[in-house]
Amino acid sequence: MAKDKTIYTCNECGGTSPRWLGKCPSCGAWNTLVESVAENPASAKNRFASLAPASAVATLADIEATDVQRTPTGIGELDRVLGGGVVEGGVVLIGGDPGIGKSTLLLQALDALQKQSLGARHAAGPPQGVAAPSGGSGPRAAGKRGGDTLYVTGEESGAQVALRSRRLGLDDSQVKVLAEIQLEKILATLSAHKPAIAVIDSIQTVYSEQLTSAPGSVAQVRECAAHLTRAAKASGTAIVLVGHVTKEGALAGPRVLEHMVDTVLYFEGDTHSSYRLIRAIKNRFGAVNEIGVFAMTEKGLKGVSNPSAIFLSQHAEPVPGSCVLVTLEGTRPMLVEIQALVDSGGPSPRRLSVGLDRDRLAMLLAVLHRHAGVACMDQDVFVNAVGGVRISEPAADLAVMLAITSSLRGKALPKGFIAFGEVGLAGEVRPAPRGQERLKEAAKLGFSVAVVPKANAPKKNDKAFEGLTIHAVERIEEAMELARSLA
Repeated sequence: MAKDKTIYTCNECGGTSPRWLGKCPSCGAWNTLVESVAENPASAKNRFASLAPASAVATLADIEATDVQRTPTGIGELDRVLGGGVVEGGVVLIGGDPGIGKSTLLLQALDALQKQSLGARHAAGPPQGVAAPSGGSGPRAAGKRGGDTLYVTGEESGAQVALRSRRLGLDDSQVKVLAEIQLEKILATLSAHKPAIAVIDSIQTVYSEQLTSAPGSVAQVRECAAHLTRAAKASGTAIVLVGHVTKEGALAGPRVLEHMVDTVLYFEGDTHSSYRLIRAIKNRFGAVNEIGVFAMTEKGLKGVSNPSAIFLSQHAEPVPGSCVLVTLEGTRPMLVEIQALVDSGGPSPRRLSVGLDRDRLAMLLAVLHRHAGVACMDQDVFVNAVGGVRISEPAADLAVMLAITSSLRGKALPKGFIAFGEVGLAGEVRPAPRGQERLKEAAKLGFSVAVVPKANAPKKNDKAFEGLTIHAVERIEEAMELARSLA
């Protein structure tokens, strides 16, 4: 019997090589080639015919464009990340560490959608003189049955999913469950039931009979995702794919998977904390880098409507080394406490940051020394963003520098103090995007003193900022002098 021919496929880009190499010849990534069985050319001849429907060339001005219709899930924080709700025919990929709550949240969302659908159907009822539709025929609106949901699990049995739903308090749930990992059977079920939204948990467990490689391989994940995406676009069913993550925290499988789907969500959270964050990395129907905040409870994940309360430490009195920053996550302004500790170090002082970029911290210390005369050359500097939040925007520069100076001097900033602004290498304080919204959020939460870039200063006599004294600065020296006078 002839031995099956093997090839080596790259986990990152999906490129192939006839032999193993340390470096992928297509994308240059190291140690990403995985052995797999080569496909039979005869069997693969017409495999992608269904993925490429014919379409005529059209002018952009002649194409009818309408806003996408969204269906709210009933979970406010999830809707915020998705851009307002689930889009018909949209494909969402959600990844996160094992046990972080992906399946729990999606089961809760499906149950809420199913209850909305049943409630709307009971309220509307069949029209007078018209019999209720029997299902499976007629227009697509009738075939979709108003919003039925389907949960396809490849990692658990139906009994395990039912047990989890009881544990979450989802009694008498009408969500349909299918325990299946074969792609062809899943596609047949989607075609027969026509649900409004379907969850595939997880894409790494699904396999197609047209391929000989094992479930979870690059070829299987790529092809199964392509067929499910095409089925979603053709039928209007919204599909949510649950994806595994690698030990580095990236989504497992080829990166082409993220390019296929409409939305990519990452579930973030610390195992020692009860709070979880969902961050939108890609969204064709909404804002990117939008976040949703959840608290893990005995009854599942509950949305947190005011996340600023989580990221602000409750000090009875102001303490040295603490400065509150108004950061922007997507379209949401949030208040986060930045803490700094400056202590005498040895001949090689340490620079450590948690939740902030370490290289940027070293740059800010150099700017602080050169332009504000604050030297930390022989000091250990530790900076932390409270609550486990990660801040990547440069608007945190000013708050970090003020917190470092406060800790070094041992003088606390005044109560109700906030700051934001980007600091350049020349010592200038640059404006932050959407500064007015940041200031309104601070004023709403009762803060009284703000140090902001001059370009972000609002017009005088603006009633939206009543009770908030705003100091506009152009250079870091001005900000430091102002902080000394206020302390």
